Amino acid sequence: MTDVIRFEKKNGIGVITINNPPANAMNFEAKKGVSQYIEACMQDDACKAVVITGEGRIFVAGADISEFGKKTPDGVPELEDLIQEIENSPKPVVAAINGLALGGGMELAMGCHYRLALPTVKVGQPEVNLGFIPGGGGTQRLPRLAGVELALEMIVTGKPIDANRALEAGAIDDIVEGDLLARAMEFATEQANSNQEPRRTCDQNEKVMNVDPKIFEDWRTRISRKSRNMESPFECINTVEASTKMDFKAGLENEREVFVRLRDSDEGKSMRYMFFSEREAAKIPDIPKDTKTQEIKKSAIIGSGTMGGGIAMNFANAGIPVVVVDVDKIALEAGLEKVRDNYAGSVSSGRITKENMDNCLSLITGTTNYKDIEDVDIVIEAVFEDMDLKKKIFAELDAVCKPETILASNTSTLNINEIASATERPDKICGTHFFSPANVMKLLENVRTEKSSKETLATIMRLAKIIGKTGVLVGIGDGFVGNRMLHISARIAEFMVEEGALPWKIDKVIYEFGFPMGPFAMNDLAGVDVRFLIRQEQKKLYGSRRQSVIIDRVYETGRYGQKTSAGWYKYGDGSRKGEPDQIIEDLIVKTSAELGYERRKFSDEEILETYLYSMINTGAQVLEEGLAARSSDIDVIWHYGYGFPRYWGGPMFYADLIGLPEVYKKVCDLNKKYGDWVKPSSLLKRLAEEGKGFKNL
Repeated sequence: MTDVIRFEKKNGIGVITINNPPANAMNFEAKKGVSQYIEACMQDDACKAVVITGEGRIFVAGADISEFGKKTPDGVPELEDLIQEIENSPKPVVAAINGLALGGGMELAMGCHYRLALPTVKVGQPEVNLGFIPGGGGTQRLPRLAGVELALEMIVTGKPIDANRALEAGAIDDIVEGDLLARAMEFATEQANSNQEPRRTCDQNEKVMNVDPKIFEDWRTRISRKSRNMESPFECINTVEASTKMDFKAGLENEREVFVRLRDSDEGKSMRYMFFSEREAAKIPDIPKDTKTQEIKKSAIIGSGTMGGGIAMNFANAGIPVVVVDVDKIALEAGLEKVRDNYAGSVSSGRITKENMDNCLSLITGTTNYKDIEDVDIVIEAVFEDMDLKKKIFAELDAVCKPETILASNTSTLNINEIASATERPDKICGTHFFSPANVMKLLENVRTEKSSKETLATIMRLAKIIGKTGVLVGIGDGFVGNRMLHISARIAEFMVEEGALPWKIDKVIYEFGFPMGPFAMNDLAGVDVRFLIRQEQKKLYGSRRQSVIIDRVYETGRYGQKTSAGWYKYGDGSRKGEPDQIIEDLIVKTSAELGYERRKFSDEEILETYLYSMINTGAQVLEEGLAARSSDIDVIWHYGYGFPRYWGGPMFYADLIGLPEVYKKVCDLNKKYGDWVKPSSLLKRLAEEGKGFKNL
């Protein structure tokens, strides 16, 4: 009937195997095939029961979300209808869960009458990560099997659970240590011979009766901050709550209505877009998938500061030995002690075990002698931003390290082509721009130089995945991609302050849009002095290009941010939460007067548009210059590096949602007001005039 479903009948048991690699997704073809074989088994008197399983190491990883929005072909049931067809079957249907059962896969298993699983299985309902809720009955069946508390945990967080926990809760019926399929067929035969009605999940109401409604309010409170501005996490709670208040049929109808609405919402579209964008970022247009990569068995970090120590932790966490190098023995020991403190903090908070900590620390060593890193496969330089120093270090590394060693710089601003010129191996030089704190932030901007080999680039992209990062390949330019855009939006925010807005108002608007913090709170976190020094470098690069004055005035006060307990905000003892400060407000008003500005009011809408549209325009320039391969790469960078809210899909996708003609018009206004540093990108202009979006590139 279909190539993605394999069927055989053994000893009166029909075995349906879903074979739709790589994830055994329930696409149109798979749903049609399973439905047809279920119907055939029901009509076959010689077939006593059915077993459904998956090929390989996955049962079903979910529905095929690439088919969302497409018309369902004739003869193909909706997933929820297929699941109900299975549940209503008069003959026993057993799910033999051989691997991951996620989303629609878990819903398919719950529609079966019984569930057996291998010990390695994980089951879950991760739909919330894609901006919607389970749509195949998950919000109604999971509470009936596993109880409301665990159902909420799984559906609201999207995190899967292992087989043991699923068995304990009742989500599966047994764990099979040996031959899963053989045991499932044996179990199906037993059930068929029992002359009992199949056990249907829809009839299991005990765990959804007399549930304290406080549990739902507690969950709403728990997610209120992290899930602000989002619908899907709260609708997950609402629909699970409905399982305790509605009969099963009404609960399914309610779930379906909510699912369809969220699936078709901007939130759902944005989060599905980000899902695909992350996977797309790993594909480099001019580097074939089968490009040979180097094996990284041992690594080294130059510099034992906060960044160097954080980078070292990434390698240790991945099981790769790492040597931290610093010329100053006291600084080295202080850096390693900081690493130990970070791990100890993770142990005390329960994020890792002491055994994990000990294993990781055993992989991290320190040295002041370059001779100790002769045998490493990659070196990442993480010293402060000084071109002469970096070139000196790379020349020394070139002389010491084996010829095949990759030499990478963690620079966020300097030209890596120039750094590479200090070596005899330019093909082995690249950038690995980690974001702070390096052991936490998921983004890794990998930077290609003019002479980086395809093997080098393929290796660092693969390495990003190994050490738990989302790697995005970018080209060399002022600030690469992320910081290039940040510097423009940060500067325009400073101009708004000079003209009449207060920093805390701007931060409030940007926070309420969905960022973890606004530009001035971020400046205090990173350091006012750091922003000032970047600005000084930009002055050298761009000469008369206008800069704001207010950052100079704040810098001159010696208020450098959280590290000095005062910056744009003031900070109480040990507090990371800033409070507006009259001293800064007075300084701003005084500066405005000196510049001849009559301070005016800014609406929230003007602040948001000015900040975001200047960012989007710079993103278009980045695309023009070839610093990013595609607009979706920019969006991945901005989500994982700067906290652009996932439910808006990144700045370039957000621009498409708004419409590029509107963005272009606003950027033209900014250009007239501020000058050529916000000149509309020719790409933005062309797309706007053609009525297209970045998605059309």
